[in-house]
Amino acid sequence: MSRSSNIPAALFLRIVLWLLAFVTITPFLLLLLTSIKSKADVLKGAFALPAYPHFENYVDAWNAGHFNIYFWNSIVVVIPVVAASVFLGLLTGFAFAYLSFPLRRTLFAILTLGMMVPAEAFIIPLYYEMRYLGLINTYAALIIPQIAMSIPFSTIFLASAMQQLPEEVLEAAVLDGAGRFYILRKIVIPLMIPAMSTLALFLFIWTWNEFLIPFILVNDDAYRTLPLGMLFFQGRYTVNTPVLTAGAVIVIFPLILTYLVFQRRFIAGLTAGATK
Repeated sequence: MSRSSNIPAALFLRIVLWLLAFVTITPFLLLLLTSIKSKADVLKGAFALPAYPHFENYVDAWNAGHFNIYFWNSIVVVIPVVAASVFLGLLTGFAFAYLSFPLRRTLFAILTLGMMVPAEAFIIPLYYEMRYLGLINTYAALIIPQIAMSIPFSTIFLASAMQQLPEEVLEAAVLDGAGRFYILRKIVIPLMIPAMSTLALFLFIWTWNEFLIPFILVNDDAYRTLPLGMLFFQGRYTVNTPVLTAGAVIVIFPLILTYLVFQRRFIAGLTAGATK
């Protein structure tokens, strides 16, 4: 096929991609626009520009919505969940990718099954278990269940990525007498940085947006995370749309910032091994 015959197809593909990008980004731009409007500006229409930006909406949302507490709580929960899940997923993924042990296939099937069970199916038993342990209204109630929920996906994701690594490098290390811990620390982990970064970004987004577990296991305002705080903030400011949307932007801004910072590693992790 000649190069000139590919031009219409490439142009059509670009148009489709631009349309998809426009459809995806337009709601967020409208959210940003509404968050800097006054209540009178909102009545002029969704696309009407304000006379001047009302950044005080963000100050009102931050102070009235107690977002300083919720923001800190989300950080306190997200960091240990992501760190522990990636570390444990690295160990279990290495075991399933390279080691032989009894019931290996059965345990892997159980992990896969655990990844498919929705939180709604076990949230009530989990509540009674946490209450029995005295962990209701604690950070542990938010952190421990989410680590447990993240381990199956972390294991499968990293085990799959490890199986894409060049076997010659690992075989050479084994022939040189390297132990399992040395191979994991000096060979596997440096090669797995893109996949680990991608996994960390996935876990960060899921944990930051987690709503059901904080909603059931925490009823003290001092331990609520941002999505849960947004629910109660919405109940108080339903009629003040600009302040409400400013609160929504505060909740999602860390996610967008994190993705923009780590997007190159995210794409590299997703495409790793695709050309093997």
